[in-house]
Amino acid sequence: MLGQHYRNDSKVVTDAALDHAKSINLTGDGKDIWVFDVDETTLSNLPYYASNGFGSTPYNSTLFNAWVLEGKAPALPESLKLYKSLLSLGIKVVFLTGRPEDQRNVTVANLKEVGYHTWEKLILKNSTYYSGSTAVVYKSKERKKLEENGYRIIGNIGDQWSDLLGTNTGNRTFKLPDPMYYIS
Repeated sequence: MLGQHYRNDSKVVTDAALDHAKSINLTGDGKDIWVFDVDETTLSNLPYYASNGFGSTPYNSTLFNAWVLEGKAPALPESLKLYKSLLSLGIKVVFLTGRPEDQRNVTVANLKEVGYHTWEKLILKNSTYYSGSTAVVYKSKERKKLEENGYRIIGNIGDQWSDLLGTNTGNRTFKLPDPMYYIS
């Protein structure tokens, strides 16, 4: 995680994603979107995991949420490059995260601080509505809502299979590496 290999693997994925985006004939109606996950896709929690033994100790949601609330997660460099390239092509970005709604303000501030300045939507998990739902179910339902509102998901990128499986996944999905944890 601390060497160049993780970054190189991420670059391979985002280069393929950009090639796909460039191959799309956009309609120009503002409804072409790319869905990005947040944690370990656009923002890196590597500093948190490095200081907590890269998973050698059990996951502690209280400590992790305290880290998130600091709003200090750096951008994943390759994802930020992809984000900027997509915007320059006229593709709008939607962030779809498993973060809870009460982390909206810190997530917005953190995204903007590291270079993600504009997006069509930032969708956070409503814990009441999605209580007990898996990430696949939650993200599928939210992508379906996007499509029901006329958006076309031309690309979807995330670090977890749960970001990319289920329904309404888009024209093409791209899986970033994440050797630190797995979410079902």
